[in-house]
Amino acid sequence: MNPSPPTLRPATWTPAIRMGLSIAAATGLYGISFGALAVAAGLTVWQAMALSLLMFTGGSQFAFIGVIAGGGAGSAALGAAALLGVRNAVYGMQLNGMLAPTGWRKAVAAQLTIDESAATAAGQTAPDEQQRGFWTAGLGVFVLWNLFTLLGAVLGDALGDPRRWGLDGAAVAAFLALLWPRLQQREPVALAVLCGVVTALAVPLLPPGLPILLAAVVGAAWGWWVRSPDAPSVREEVAK
Repeated sequence: MNPSPPTLRPATWTPAIRMGLSIAAATGLYGISFGALAVAAGLTVWQAMALSLLMFTGGSQFAFIGVIAGGGAGSAALGAAALLGVRNAVYGMQLNGMLAPTGWRKAVAAQLTIDESAATAAGQTAPDEQQRGFWTAGLGVFVLWNLFTLLGAVLGDALGDPRRWGLDGAAVAAFLALLWPRLQQREPVALAVLCGVVTALAVPLLPPGLPILLAAVVGAAWGWWVRSPDAPSVREEVAK
């Protein structure tokens, strides 16, 4: 009896690509919520699409339409969006050293630098997997986010309350899937708990979007003042 032939898988179907596609699907679906909420806030379909194509960072986009829906001025909406977008600049500094893009790829990489692409790349150890993870997640989210933004904006009120579909939960679940494998030592666990507590305490006090930014500041402060005993010193890094 001959054994059944093994299932063949393309050589390019790596863990980083699978992870990037998974988080792209979960995050892209959440674009339906943004499109519907943007139209409900008074934006046209094309204005909603412009935000997804050009701004392309979910936190900033939701902050923008949140201010507009509350009756705020356009300048205030842009200010809130820019404040939340600062984190992407921090990601960019890390990813520039990690991926070292050149030429036109640097401009494209800058546009695709978001939470999902940065987390997928950082979740890999091999340099080639970091490249695959970043580009798969970045391009995947960009395409799907814009497609589902258009769908949500066109359907508008026909969707009802977008949150009842649980799409926000899908995005959170995707981030937890990225975070969980990294919580293997006490320090990352302690930092995750601390940032979670800070976020939970800040939610009733701060406008939407700012609690997570506050947690990012706490994480940055932790990294500045607390150093893991296993982490190499600056001198060791330079020697490499």
